[in-house]
Amino acid sequence: MIHKRLSRDIIYQSPWVNLYVDKVVFPDGAIVEKHHYLDFSKESVAVIIENHKQEILLIEAYRYITSSVGWEIPAGGIEEGETIIEAAVRETFEETGYKIEEPKFIYSYNPSNGISNQVFHIVKAKALSNVHSFDKNEVKSVKWFSVEEIRGMLDRKEIVDGFSLTGLLLHMMRV
Repeated sequence: MIHKRLSRDIIYQSPWVNLYVDKVVFPDGAIVEKHHYLDFSKESVAVIIENHKQEILLIEAYRYITSSVGWEIPAGGIEEGETIIEAAVRETFEETGYKIEEPKFIYSYNPSNGISNQVFHIVKAKALSNVHSFDKNEVKSVKWFSVEEIRGMLDRKEIVDGFSLTGLLLHMMRV
């Protein structure tokens, strides 16, 4: 036995996220009366997009929760019935206006597995062409950056979201 849920109280439910408080028995028999659990109904995908110069496409995104605007890789939720790759293609197009080719899955991870079931996937792809404008409610601008420019942005702590940090660092490990 790893863990066993004895009971669950529902604190909040929505189509995006649910908050539960579980009573849990741990492997040694200890009981945790209130183990908070964030349940996400959708997995998410982020995309590392390269052009023919090996530059990376970043979006300058508006973030309500942190009251900020910052550089990130394109990302979003995977819709019901969509594959990781289909979601990567759709999110790239919505957030950047670019069509991509050769999308390749590179990694999946749980960003906070101690309190949530949230799953993030990273995909890498090549840019074809910009054929569409991006969503101006989510994205302020779209720009190509060299790997060296991105390293400088990381050194200066100008890229701060976990999805982008993980994706970019995984990409740079392979460059």
